[in-house]
Amino acid sequence: MTTADVIFTGGAIFTGTGTPLSGHAVAVTGERIVAVGPEADVARLAGPDTRTVDLGGALLAPGFQDAHIHPVSGGMELLQCNLIEATDAADAVSTVAAYVAKTPVDVDDGWILGGGWSMEHFPGGAPARGLLDEVAPDRPALLMSRDHHSAWVNTAAIRLAGLDARTPDPIDGRIEREPDGHPAGTFHEGASALFDRVRPAVDADLLYRGLLRAQDELIALGITGWQDAIVGESDAVADPLSAYLRALEEGTLRVHVVGAQWWERRRGGEQVAEMVARRDRIAALGQEKRLSLGSTKIMVDGVAENHTAAMLDPYRDGHGHVTDASGLSFIDPERLREHVVALDAAGMQVHFHALGDRAVREALDALAAARAAGGGSDGRHHLAHLQMVDAADVPRFAELGAIANIQALWATHEDQLDELALPFLREGAEERHYPFGDLVRAGAALAAGSDWPVSSADPMDAIHVAVNRTLPGSALPPLGGELQRIDLATALAAYTSGSASVNHREHDTGSIRPGYLANLVVLEPDPFALPASDIHLSAVVSTWIDGEPVYTRPRP
Repeated sequence: MTTADVIFTGGAIFTGTGTPLSGHAVAVTGERIVAVGPEADVARLAGPDTRTVDLGGALLAPGFQDAHIHPVSGGMELLQCNLIEATDAADAVSTVAAYVAKTPVDVDDGWILGGGWSMEHFPGGAPARGLLDEVAPDRPALLMSRDHHSAWVNTAAIRLAGLDARTPDPIDGRIEREPDGHPAGTFHEGASALFDRVRPAVDADLLYRGLLRAQDELIALGITGWQDAIVGESDAVADPLSAYLRALEEGTLRVHVVGAQWWERRRGGEQVAEMVARRDRIAALGQEKRLSLGSTKIMVDGVAENHTAAMLDPYRDGHGHVTDASGLSFIDPERLREHVVALDAAGMQVHFHALGDRAVREALDALAAARAAGGGSDGRHHLAHLQMVDAADVPRFAELGAIANIQALWATHEDQLDELALPFLREGAEERHYPFGDLVRAGAALAAGSDWPVSSADPMDAIHVAVNRTLPGSALPPLGGELQRIDLATALAAYTSGSASVNHREHDTGSIRPGYLANLVVLEPDPFALPASDIHLSAVVSTWIDGEPVYTRPRP
């Protein structure tokens, strides 16, 4: 009888769905799980060299998989001017000042680059150029917002890009303006691309260091795989694909990654063949265990905070009056249907950014067109974000096999939502916000992700909010009411087996069962043993990939 290399015992086992098993143990040999059963039975696989991991009441679960994340840009932000910890506008400006003081002018061709600022820290969610001019008067600065849908720039950057009051808004974006029309310093959505031709190209080494820094951060949170939501963008300032390929070559990519290739909305259907060719080139490397490119990312709309999310009802102004603006559909709905039909027929998965309820409907309509065209490929098409979903569209997810890719950490009252979004949406909009409970009751399959660095990448933070619909310690009511809560097992499944299914890796990851890769996470205390209000206290003790410990929490 072959003995096990590692046996996990002494705690509950969440297999990827349902209620955790008690009194059970898990045995691992090499990179794979070889047994899951009663502790006494699994103990028979122990030999003189077997390592026994006593969980001590902690929970053993499949490694988390993030179904919508931007790890390379997140890692780079940690290495550049990082504003994610800023507590208000003044703190953000002082952080920039400190970065300017310590960063030599030969770094990034003299530019101040980075991001992470929060819209709620600035009036109207739009920081002014003058704030940056005070601390960076001579060096051009461009800092992306926390959600990466807006750029904050100074006068030097605006001047270098040749922008002024006569510069029109691009069709897929908006420029905040001063009374005379001059750019005020905030550029939303596609307007931030106006700086692409003058800002420095990202050094390939920075991309690679960003990936490795991100991988370390994410593994420490129990994340053993992800779907990178933008890969292969030909006109991007920083395409992460080169970093992934270098990591493959050097053997430093520990996790498994699906890259969602970026659909350029200014181009057309010719991109389908290009994406298939790129997918097949990567597949020919024979390392699909680590990297594949079988997904396509389509931005259907923007975000509610800058009124670019596509809504069925018009936005309201600051006085509560109905306007004539209902957000942007970045791709004409008819063209969207044509593109999705072609992608589905080519065997490509479609990963939609769909935030407003009109965007959700347009994405679902496109999937319905693919099915009507004789589609039915095993695409695992999924819609990410889902800030608002009309009640009539909820059952369509299950009907069309569309997966709801949730970013659960957002499903709570917080300043950015309460100050910059809800007051400008139709009456009763809060009830339709992030309707996870409705989707589950309607039979929709869930996957989960963070959109990091837009928000925390910690799955347990997001799972806490999915169950409670409030932040820890908050006295505010649950966003959308009690009916939109989901239970802990459902939330954990979304982050494990659900995301594994989206990534076409449910055959060997996302569950704890014999034959599967030993990609595992130990959580302490066991979240199932805690009251719902304390789920956030459960944290990662150790992360395992291919049967090897790749992270162990430092002891106090």
